[in-house]
Amino acid sequence: MAAPIYLQRKSRRGPTFRETLLMHAVARIAYHGWVRNIQVSWVKVGPDGARQVLAAGANDLGGTLMDENISRAAGASHGQRMDELSFRDIVEPLGRPLEQRTTLYGRVEAVA
Repeated sequence: MAAPIYLQRKSRRGPTFRETLLMHAVARIAYHGWVRNIQVSWVKVGPDGARQVLAAGANDLGGTLMDENISRAAGASHGQRMDELSFRDIVEPLGRPLEQRTTLYGRVEAVA
């Protein structure tokens, strides 16, 4: 809502949740074979929204952001930090594993 184009009344507030859900679902189909991971941002859609988008085709849950201000300046109302248990609460009801990865999608070994 603080974006200049919105303040100039040249754009609407942003996508509806339905549009966000459809874009992720279509991306899974359209980019099959080219893009392996379709990520949902829990900061933009919230934990419940993220769970729905994961069920609709996304296979990657965005991580924790520190001092994130772009999404919040654009009107996102969800938090910046989430603990491991909260991430598990999103993915486990879907039967999905929670896995930490590097920025290049390499596996991060669990610390015992």
